Amino acid sequence: MFKNTQYVSEFTQFMRGYLGDNPEVAEGQLEGRALLWDKAPLDLDERARTVASQIQQKPYPYQAD
Repeated sequence: MFKNTQYVSEFTQFMRGYLGDNPEVAEGQLEGRALLWDKAPLDLDERARTVASQIQQKPYPYQAD
């Protein structure tokens, strides 16, 4: 309702200053994201073969046949 658009928290000021002084930190963040999250595109044929080759589990695996 009453939004103060000029207010900047102390933490935001600190982070802006820190990242401005240390640009290699932002590069390291991007490298870490690429390592953990950004994956190669899926090969749909390989995915279909993987799903087709899986053995269906029984609803109750401990039941003797």
